Amino acid sequence: MSNPNLNNQDLLTRSLQSVWHPCTQMKQHETYPLIPISRGDGVWLVDAEGKRYLDAVSSWWVNLFGHNNPRIKDAIKQQLDTLEHVMLAGFTHEPVVELSEKLGKLTGLGHAFYASDGASATEIALKMSFHYWRNAGKANKTKFISLQNSYHGETLGALSVTDVAIFKDTYAPLLMQSAQMPSPDFRLAETGESEEAFALRCADVLEAYVSEHSHELAAFIIEPLVQCAAGMGMYHPVYLKRAREICTKYEVHLIADEIAVGFGRTGEMFACEWVQIKADFICLSKGITGGYLPLSAVLTTDKVYQAFYDDSTARGFLHSHSYTGNPLACSAALATLAIFEADNVIENNKAKSAQIVSKMVVLNDIPHMHLRHQGMIFAFDVTTKNAKFSRDCYSAALKQGLLLRPIGNTVYFMPPYTITDNEIDFMVNATLEAVKSTV
Repeated sequence: MSNPNLNNQDLLTRSLQSVWHPCTQMKQHETYPLIPISRGDGVWLVDAEGKRYLDAVSSWWVNLFGHNNPRIKDAIKQQLDTLEHVMLAGFTHEPVVELSEKLGKLTGLGHAFYASDGASATEIALKMSFHYWRNAGKANKTKFISLQNSYHGETLGALSVTDVAIFKDTYAPLLMQSAQMPSPDFRLAETGESEEAFALRCADVLEAYVSEHSHELAAFIIEPLVQCAAGMGMYHPVYLKRAREICTKYEVHLIADEIAVGFGRTGEMFACEWVQIKADFICLSKGITGGYLPLSAVLTTDKVYQAFYDDSTARGFLHSHSYTGNPLACSAALATLAIFEADNVIENNKAKSAQIVSKMVVLNDIPHMHLRHQGMIFAFDVTTKNAKFSRDCYSAALKQGLLLRPIGNTVYFMPPYTITDNEIDFMVNATLEAVKSTV
């Protein structure tokens, strides 16, 4: 438990001495100090001195229904009184069965394999696809393709299909080779080219590559509709539809990485619903527990599952994690899904999304390009010569009481769905001031 008498500076010093923070050049904390957070309250984070910060990025895209949500907390507390954990090898329990059934109904994919984070889900999907083709007698299908500028995690397999240089280049000698297809991100289109036409042009290139290499391709992994780490690159849903058709035609698996965009972020429960397609694998994490506990899942088809169902142990999928299907995490996920159903979240978010877009008109006071949104994801690219824009904007926003985390020159919002009208006004106006002071 947190100590209310703890000296803030002492905590920061101890953190810098003992904690290696993620996605961070630690030396930068000589200039950009850590923020000691003591509690959460709805869309707000509260630091040790009582200052509040609106969490416009949902604490790295995980928090759906606010910090300190009573329904999710109560579900975890109730589960804690009965079973905190049991290994899922040789055992089972009610929360993991119920969650698997619910996810199966939501995705149309009937077999759930669990881990603890998004990168692990990517690893599972890649391994399952590779192993499926081996069990199916097509052992030469060992390669993967992804989109340019894609992000699928930072473990070695996930990094192999990621295309973000700052994460990938250092580790290139350790990675398996994959090919990247042209991204349908509409920012890359030719002048005058429509979003749909550009997406179809990219799909034609995809088909040309897949038709030539299908004999060696296991799967195409894709972030449906939004390439989040690429600066919220958004594209026309027709690309997803064509990708499914191409993968089916040439017998290549389609892996939908819905780790960031699932659970309502794109305006539907899952992004693939926009074109009513079913992937061969779907990777889920982040919002699955409402931001409360680590959990990820990969769901797949009966056909894939049956390829592993055999008397031979070697034909089974022997991947494992110690905390697979943890009951506490599953209870948080079940509570999260219950909120979606009870509160009509998907429909209500459509009105909230339109409201946020209307409020963002004030951002026309700053030089920017490509103001865009997809469901409850909102972004714009700032025109600036400030090479340190992302860090400076982050710091300026904190002074305003707002947590932003720009990706390069892209400023985005991915707030908890519980954000109120007044909080939306604050988020947009504080962003305006932060950006204006740092461009």
